[in-house]
Amino acid sequence: MFQPRCLPILIGSLPLTDHQEAVDLIRAEAPQIPLWPQLPALQGEGMVRQFISGFPGLCQEGSRYWVDSDSDDFETQMTSFYAEYMDIEEDQTLQAHSRFCLSDDTTRGFSVFLQTLKNIPRNHTTLKGQITGPVTTGIGVKDRQGKSIFYDDNLRDMLVKMLALKAQCQVRELQKYSGAAQPIIFIDEPGIVSFGSSAFVGITKEMVIDSVSEVIEAIQNAGGLAGVHICANGDWSPVLASNTDIISFDAYFYFDNFVLYKEQLTAYLQRGGILAWGIVPTSDPAILHNTTGEELFALWVKQLEHLQEFGFTAQQLMEQTLIAPSCGTGSLPTDLAIKVMRLTAEVSSKARALADTL
Repeated sequence: MFQPRCLPILIGSLPLTDHQEAVDLIRAEAPQIPLWPQLPALQGEGMVRQFISGFPGLCQEGSRYWVDSDSDDFETQMTSFYAEYMDIEEDQTLQAHSRFCLSDDTTRGFSVFLQTLKNIPRNHTTLKGQITGPVTTGIGVKDRQGKSIFYDDNLRDMLVKMLALKAQCQVRELQKYSGAAQPIIFIDEPGIVSFGSSAFVGITKEMVIDSVSEVIEAIQNAGGLAGVHICANGDWSPVLASNTDIISFDAYFYFDNFVLYKEQLTAYLQRGGILAWGIVPTSDPAILHNTTGEELFALWVKQLEHLQEFGFTAQQLMEQTLIAPSCGTGSLPTDLAIKVMRLTAEVSSKARALADTL
């Protein structure tokens, strides 16, 4: 079983354009839990577009894409989708060459990562993958009339099933190289805390929880650990009430908001839930440029002491802790992206040293 114990873990996006260079950088800077890279500077690797290849009715012209559910052959495409889905549910070996696996057109970093893993020693603790969540994807992808597909029951159901199987595909491929530990798949889902805002009119808490839970369960059923990564702020109750194994949150900017949900957070930790503390800031280059690992470690220790007031020992909390950046680094200059990786490793090292003294 995977034991977090303050290990460092990264978010997928990097400001590079070469997948092998990105894989090599990740392996050098995050050897304990390497992951496959997402390169949003490349067309097709944006957060919303990356995981919808193969979706019925998907149309694309240059960088613009949409779902045309009014086309003459859409019902045929939808029937084919569900037939393929049910076939794979009965025989998982069919997934490798289906629309439900990651494809090189938008996720080439995954295949480069797997090829690299074939040729290196297995000295890592486990491996990490990621997928954009159904709420964020469903709001971001529009139909022909410009309406988010999350509002359509049929389109939302297909989207959730596609993302669930693409997450499962990652688990099964990463299991070949992860050793005894379970692979980790993060569901990148800032939208889960944003329902109720003007952009989410008509979306209920139940719709959000049900959609994300289906992807979480798919990951767990395949033998992986499911994490939900949230770099936004809002209502944390849906994710705390979910069955996720890991919650990745922006501890640098939003810790005070996060711990307001004391009852739900306490219950989550009591059941063994893991916190990936996004203690290294990524959203403000000026802050990142001036901060040090010592300062971030001191901030994390202060936050750890706050959570001890909820009835946990420092040792208990550190057993259920990962150290992370607050979000990905795809929009940062390369030097700052590397600094994020190194600060994450430095804070993790200090945290593990502290844990060894207890």
